[in-house]
Amino acid sequence: MTSHRTTQTMKPATAAKKLGVYLEATPAEFQEGVVSRDELNALQTDPPEWLRELRRNGPHPRPVVAARLGVSISGLARGGVTEALTTDQIEALRAENPEWLQKEQATQAEVRKEAARIKEKRAEKGEAPQA
Repeated sequence: MTSHRTTQTMKPATAAKKLGVYLEATPAEFQEGVVSRDELNALQTDPPEWLRELRRNGPHPRPVVAARLGVSISGLARGGVTEALTTDQIEALRAENPEWLQKEQATQAEVRKEAARIKEKRAEKGEAPQA
């Protein structure tokens, strides 16, 4: 009996998420097809020009926007940012530095500080880190 290796495939939305790009900004052929694991690896290893351009200039999905602004995704929503933003829009928001952004950045800094404190406390006790 021989085993047939089936190719793992994923929906374009999943592939876009793994690539860190906004699905609606990808080419039509990417959005309409399925992506195999090998194709995804090839895109990550040697990205085509459209992927490099999207990663450089956007529009970027909310997780990328949040990371670039140093806030949580929830913080973006509280600040009224619900759409994908381009790199220029992110830079303009940083330059403007509205009050909500300052508040959310401070909140995120506190969250990180608390997470580091808990991790350090667990390390002192010899506990395994939580996933």
